[in-house]
Amino acid sequence: MKLLIPVAAGLEAPLKRELKRLGYGECPAVDGRVRAEGDWEDIARLNVFLRAGERVLLCLGEFPARTFDELYEGVFALPFEEFLTAHSRILIDGKCQKSALMAVKASGGVVKKAIVNRLREKLGVRTLDEKGERAIVGFSIIGDNVTVTLDTSGDGLHKRGYRTLTYDAPLRETVAAALLDCTFFHAEKPFADLFCGSGTIPIEAAMIARKIAPNGAREFDFTRWKCAPSVLQTAREEARDLKNERAKPQIFACDISPKAIETAKFHARRAGVEDCIAFRAADVKDFSCDLRYGVILSNPPYGERLGKSEDLFALYSSFSRTFRRLPDWSCYFITAYGGAERAFGRRADKNRKLYNADLECYFYSYLGAKPPKTEKP
Repeated sequence: MKLLIPVAAGLEAPLKRELKRLGYGECPAVDGRVRAEGDWEDIARLNVFLRAGERVLLCLGEFPARTFDELYEGVFALPFEEFLTAHSRILIDGKCQKSALMAVKASGGVVKKAIVNRLREKLGVRTLDEKGERAIVGFSIIGDNVTVTLDTSGDGLHKRGYRTLTYDAPLRETVAAALLDCTFFHAEKPFADLFCGSGTIPIEAAMIARKIAPNGAREFDFTRWKCAPSVLQTAREEARDLKNERAKPQIFACDISPKAIETAKFHARRAGVEDCIAFRAADVKDFSCDLRYGVILSNPPYGERLGKSEDLFALYSSFSRTFRRLPDWSCYFITAYGGAERAFGRRADKNRKLYNADLECYFYSYLGAKPPKTEKP
């Protein structure tokens, strides 16, 4: 089966690396989705283990369409009866880009009509009651090429289950995990987030260090479909076998807001990693650490994100001064603040454009010294 895994724009590379580590080889990225091949066991495994991917989509078909008639015929030709029943609660999710069919709502109506008529004909029923399990059918029309998918995940994979309290401008768990993959972080390196907010980045770091599968405890839509075999338990058992409770990563999480720290502690407790993280309510200028060759990854405030009139230049300058006191650490941060490099005092060694909640941001990398080969990090 063809599988498509959406990912935040600009973060395709870390998802491809993750898939390779999971044993899926070189997977191409097309239109913000990484393509892979697999069976039902792989669908279960990817839903449980993926950290950066947003969903696991089963590709039902691809075809060209410039008119609503062509769209209808293309969708009608797909084997929906192999996956859906007369009771399936069919939801439509679509997008159109650079296409002759730019009306998403109208296109969605055509797609739904084609699916219903196909099921009525193939299942031999007059009506569909749609009172059963959810099935999210997606259509993507890009440059007059249509891709139709079935969402095996249901709720997005960023919904790990640990983040239940609201806090200002959180970073999605999937984005946080992808950014961690873009750093030098690993379980033996000290790690710090100096603007931890509700705790997403340090929690994801702790879960990586302990090899905790991000979605090992949650449910997925595909498990409720009659066509899907019982494969989720096998993936969960693999996740339990790989989990390393004995890992003791050195992770520091700081925020100037005591409320943020309490929220982050609560979320870390729900994720089962509270003992991995040293929390502290403190200003960024007050952070120090005697450990060497560490990694900072943060999502500091920026005006567009928080909607506040802050002295961002002073904040980022203070952030830079703290970093300079850690001469062999590496520092990474995501921001939409255009003056970040100027405030930080030097150009980043690397930068990457990406999108956080549809807001154009840059991910800046300031690389520290590498540890000597004879010295453990």
